[in-house]
Amino acid sequence: MDLRQFRTGLRFAAALLALCSCLASYTAAAAPAPTPAASLPFDPSSALAAPAADAHDRRIALVIGNGGYALAPLRNAVNDARAMAAMLRRLGFDVTHLEDATQARMRQALREFGQRLDDGGTGLFYFAGHGAGVAGGTRLLPVDAAGRAAQTGMDDALALREILNGMAVPRPGKRNLVILDICLNNPFESRSAGSIPARDPVPEETLVAYATAPGGFAADGPRHGTYTAQLLRALGEPGLGHSQLFRRVGLAVRHATEGRQQPWVASTLSAEFRFLPQDTPAPALLGSSDADAGTVIEWRSRAILPKDSDEQFELSFWESIKDSTHASDYEAYLNTYPNGRFAALAKARLARLRAAAPKAEPPSVTQPAPAKAPEKAAEKPPEKPAAAERPAISERPAQRPRQPPPAQDAAQARPAPAPTPVPAAVPDSRPAPRQAGGEIRDCQQCPILVSIPAGSFTMGSNTGDPSEKPAHHVTIAKPFAIGKLEVTVEQWDACVDAGGCPRLAGSEQRSKKSPARDISWDDAQQYVKWLSQVTGKPYRLPTEAEWEYAARGGTGSRYWWGEQMRPKMANCKECGDPWDKDGPVDAGTFPPNPFGLHDVNGSVWEWVADCWRNNYAGAPGDGRAWEQPNCRTRVIRGGSWREGASYMPSTTRFKYDASVRQMQNGFRVARPLD
Repeated sequence: MDLRQFRTGLRFAAALLALCSCLASYTAAAAPAPTPAASLPFDPSSALAAPAADAHDRRIALVIGNGGYALAPLRNAVNDARAMAAMLRRLGFDVTHLEDATQARMRQALREFGQRLDDGGTGLFYFAGHGAGVAGGTRLLPVDAAGRAAQTGMDDALALREILNGMAVPRPGKRNLVILDICLNNPFESRSAGSIPARDPVPEETLVAYATAPGGFAADGPRHGTYTAQLLRALGEPGLGHSQLFRRVGLAVRHATEGRQQPWVASTLSAEFRFLPQDTPAPALLGSSDADAGTVIEWRSRAILPKDSDEQFELSFWESIKDSTHASDYEAYLNTYPNGRFAALAKARLARLRAAAPKAEPPSVTQPAPAKAPEKAAEKPPEKPAAAERPAISERPAQRPRQPPPAQDAAQARPAPAPTPVPAAVPDSRPAPRQAGGEIRDCQQCPILVSIPAGSFTMGSNTGDPSEKPAHHVTIAKPFAIGKLEVTVEQWDACVDAGGCPRLAGSEQRSKKSPARDISWDDAQQYVKWLSQVTGKPYRLPTEAEWEYAARGGTGSRYWWGEQMRPKMANCKECGDPWDKDGPVDAGTFPPNPFGLHDVNGSVWEWVADCWRNNYAGAPGDGRAWEQPNCRTRVIRGGSWREGASYMPSTTRFKYDASVRQMQNGFRVARPLD
C-alpha cells in the first residue's frame, strides 16, 4: 500500500467513530430568503486570487449549508453557504458547495475533500446549520438527522473531530481553516449545572473559528447568520491576516448582539494567512447589506434545544404569539422574558400597537381582574418540545425534532387567581338523556361524554421522547366517561354567564363551536367545580393515564389511525386542511377515534389532572392521577393546531405552570360512571 492509500484508510477509520447520544430539535429563521448573490452563475474571470500552480498556494474549500431539516428548517443557512461559496471563489478557492446534505453526502464530500488536499495547500471547511457542543465534542447535523429520539438525532450527526482528522494529513503547504456558523450549546445538560461542552483538540497548522463560545448560541439576521454576515464583510477587506480578521469579526458580532454572542477561535497556525492580498481590490458583497450584518431577528436560531429547557420554552412562547395583533401577548412575553431573545422585537411591536390604539388595551396583564369582568390572558406557552425541545421550541418539538410549547418556572408564574365563588347549583330540569353509542349528556349546556370501557394498555413509548419513557403497563379497572370533544367556547361561556368562570380574552371573536382556550389548569378546576354543582355529578379532569387510554381508542400504534401520519386526521399545521394559523377549527371537524373522541391529536393542548414528572419511572399502574404535595406544574397532552405533525402521536406530553394561561391550552372533562 502506498502512502496516499494509507492516509485514505486513516480517514475512513476516523469517519467510523461512534457518536454520542443526544437530542435534536427546533427552531427556524422566519424571514423570507431573497435570492442571494452566491446563487448567481460564477464567472471564472471574477476570481481575485486564482490558485497558483505551486502546491503551497493551492486553495481548496468545502462549503455546506444545511437548512432543509424536516421539522426545524433554517432558511438562512443555505443563504450563508451560497454567499460564502461565491466569496471564496472570488478569493481564489476551488470550492465544492453542498446544500441540504444528508449524512451520506456529507461523509462522501469529506472523503473527496481530503483526497483533494493530498496534493498540498490550504484547506477550508465551512458549515452553516444546526449544531451542538456536547461532552463528546462539537456535532454538525445533516438534514436527515433523525428527529424524534434524542439518541438517534446525535447518532446521525458528524463529529468535528472526524473533519479535523480528515484534514490533518501531512502535505506541502499544509494549512487548515474550519469555520462553523452553528450554536455550541449542550442540549442535554441542565443550565443550572453550568456544564461547558468539551472542546475539540485542534491539530497542528489548523484554525477553528466558531460563531459562538462553548455553551453559547448563534443569531440570525434578515438574510444571513449574524456571524456569517460579519465574516463576509471582513473577507472583503484587503490585507487582513487571519488573526486580525477573526478578531474584527468577533468584535462586530458582539456589538451587533449586545454581547450575547461571543465568537471564538482556536488556532495552531504558525504564520498569518491572508485571504486577500493588500493591494487587491475588494470584491463586492452582492446579496448582502449593512442591515444583514447589524440586525438580529432571531436569537439562538441554530441551536439544538432540549424540549424541557428555558430556551425551548421561550422559543415556543414566541412562536405562538409572533403573528399576534394583541398588545397583551407581547406584554406577557416581556413580563416573562424581559431580556429574551425577542425582547427588542416584542417592544417594537408593542409600541406600534399602542400607538395605533392607545386606549384599546386593558391594564397591565399582571393585575388580576374581578372574577366576573373580562380578563386578559397572561399567556405563557406550554412547556416542555419541547421544545421537545419536546418545542419548542421553538421548538421545537419532536425528537422528532420537537420542541414543545414554552413553559414557565413556578417562580415566574403569576399567583393563581383567587377561586371564584361558585353559585348555587342550578340543575337541568330535564332527565339526563343517554344517546346511542354510549354518549351521555348531563345537562343542556354540558359537554357530551363518551363511555370508555375498562381495560389495559401500554402507556408511553421507549422509542420516543425521554419524558415518555419507560413504556409501562396500566390497567383501567373501572369504566369512566370523558368528553367527546374539548370544552367549547359556548360551554365555557355558560359557566361565565352563571358566575362560575372568568371570561376568556378574545372569546367574543371566536366561533362558539371552537375549543375554549387561554385556560390555565386553575381555570379548568373552576369549570369542573361549577359543572359538578350544576349536575350533581363528580366532574374532574381526566388523569394522564385515562387521557392516553382514551386517546389511543384501543390501539397500540403511534397514532390511533396507524403508524404513519395521514392528512385530514388532525388539526395541526402539517396535517392538511382545514387549518388556520390564527386558531383551531371547530371541535369535531376531524374524524373520531375508535372510542368516538374527536381532536385528541392537535386542536388545543389539553390539561390533565397529574403533576408533572420528567419521566414515567415509578408511575402508578392503575390509572390514578400521579400527585405530589404543593404541585404547581401540571401535564398537558395532545399537541395543538400550532404544532407540526411530530407532536401528534398519542404519547406526546408536556408540562405547564398551573396558574398561567396560554393561547394553545384547553381541556376536556371526565367523570366516573354511575
